Amino acid sequence: MTSLDISFRERPRTEEAGAGSVAPAPVLRQRGQREVFCGLTSIVWLHRKIQDAFFLVVGSRTCAHLIQSAAGVMVFAEPRFATAIMEERDLAGMADANDELDRVVDELLARRPNIKMLFLVGSCPSEVIKLDLSRAAQRLSRRHGPGLSVLNYSGSGIETTFTQGEDACLASLLEQAPPAPAAAGEQLLVVGVLPDIVEDQFRRLFTAMGIKDVAFFPPRRAGEIPAIGPGMRFLLTQPFLTETSQRLEDMGARPLRAPFPFGSQGTTDWLRAAATAFGVDNATFEAVVQPAQARAQRALAPHRRALEGKSIFFFPDSQLEPSLARFAYEELGMRPIEVGTPYLNRDLVGAEIDRLPAGVTVSEGQDVDLQLDRCRAARPDLTVCGLGLANPLEAEGLATKWSIELVFSPIHGFDQAGDLANLFARPLARRAKLRF
Repeated sequence: MTSLDISFRERPRTEEAGAGSVAPAPVLRQRGQREVFCGLTSIVWLHRKIQDAFFLVVGSRTCAHLIQSAAGVMVFAEPRFATAIMEERDLAGMADANDELDRVVDELLARRPNIKMLFLVGSCPSEVIKLDLSRAAQRLSRRHGPGLSVLNYSGSGIETTFTQGEDACLASLLEQAPPAPAAAGEQLLVVGVLPDIVEDQFRRLFTAMGIKDVAFFPPRRAGEIPAIGPGMRFLLTQPFLTETSQRLEDMGARPLRAPFPFGSQGTTDWLRAAATAFGVDNATFEAVVQPAQARAQRALAPHRRALEGKSIFFFPDSQLEPSLARFAYEELGMRPIEVGTPYLNRDLVGAEIDRLPAGVTVSEGQDVDLQLDRCRAARPDLTVCGLGLANPLEAEGLATKWSIELVFSPIHGFDQAGDLANLFARPLARRAKLRF
């Protein structure tokens, strides 16, 4: 490894949903060529959240270029991520990769002694040569502890989509969570990476409702990981946190199922799930929520006028697609044609799928050529897809929205509802201006 880089086919088939499924229609399951980013991309928002953590990717120069270009980091910046670059001699077994990794970590900690938690992030190259980052994390924790915790997770794109990087990271972070005392009272845990400003907005709403014992995961500091136990109820902010949700349940925490907090109605229903579980009376709930709900609806109104009746097609990319389609349909009056998602966890997004209109195609996985054929045949007013598909579709006359922008932007909650709607409206407004 070089010194630390810290600068800057199976054909698809249609299957009926299984017994007990919440899906209202057949789900088109696809297994073919995919167009997705890898899980390393999630570092772009993860590194901003835990302020004394650092993300060290063990990968190639391509991995380093991917993260830096996605984050827009300038060469003189000091971000909280870097890449330990694997060279040809590492891949050929001519150097001891563990010794090289130890050296790079020593160099990193000498430059950044304020790091309290270090994530070793696996990539396609490190997984191909079977570098055991789990054992490396244990070894480095013993070497640099107790002031530094070293964890690991996979950000490889071989079998995953990019938002699964956050899920894998949070699942590994739960290893650091202490067990809650047996006598601990009920607590609400809000799970998923949120911008600090959105987290503060939600905390104020919960406090005004009378739910004062609220923790957010991940925390802003490595030493603030909450204790997890049977007295805890958790509410997800992201629909792609499958592994994290399962681990929380294994630790005794109980899930609150709800639509996700996108838009005015989605946020109201999400907050109501917590209010109901913690015994908040309806009058108090309405008094707290109504002013913020009214602000959100005012912000949505001009975008609804521009988007109502427009058709929209979602390619699978982030796993946010069912939630965003529900928002576009219910709150903007748009007409979803196909809602594709890389993986469909009905336990998490069943409430969203239930609220989609009859006749919409819900697809899981991808065969990109066949999906492109369906999109071209439908000629939607707006197509939500990855960057690799956007430019070709634009050249064919279709308006597109980069799906990754919907992950990078603050879109949760009442005060972001108008911004979320604007992300859908902007491509159509741009296209209208270009016609004149």
